[in-house]
Amino acid sequence: MEIWARYDDIPDPDQDFSETSYTLLGCMLCRQSQLWLWTEPAEFDDSDERQRLWPQVPTLAQDIPTPIAREVIEARACFDAKLYTAAAVMVRRSLEGMCIEQGTKKGALFQALQELRDDGKIEGRLFDWAQALRVLGNQGAHFSEHSVSREDAADALSLAEALLNYVYVFTVKYEEFQNRRRSPGSTAE
Repeated sequence: MEIWARYDDIPDPDQDFSETSYTLLGCMLCRQSQLWLWTEPAEFDDSDERQRLWPQVPTLAQDIPTPIAREVIEARACFDAKLYTAAAVMVRRSLEGMCIEQGTKKGALFQALQELRDDGKIEGRLFDWAQALRVLGNQGAHFSEHSVSREDAADALSLAEALLNYVYVFTVKYEEFQNRRRSPGSTAE
């Protein structure tokens, strides 16, 4: 990364405010840019804060297992670098990781997703999404004349995150809610 531009907001010297710098960084290889905010500490403070302002990095739910989250983060990095075919392959890897982590016995991703559906872990449209992501990942993994488009890669990332949130966040929250409602002393009817 190289500094392309910088603006320093220097506070009045009579006040104890932190100096703030806005820095535009750029990658010399891919020509991607990032805008960062640096806040240098005031005399009484020893912290140095750095925050990426643009492009914003979406966060994954903490409940998604780390190995699977790493695959999605790598898929995003591929997408940000305009490597859309690679992003689709990484999305597919995140699906494989989800199936393995969920305890599927089937080796092939197609069958493992069917097993998750049959076990009630994913249903209807989620199963269809997962199969569509699998097919797109296959398109990326095997040579053909057709590359994965930016739009398809963006949708693949969004759908994969929705699927992972469903499996690891919403399903757990719903089960907790149901258990709480069934417990003695609840007002469930």
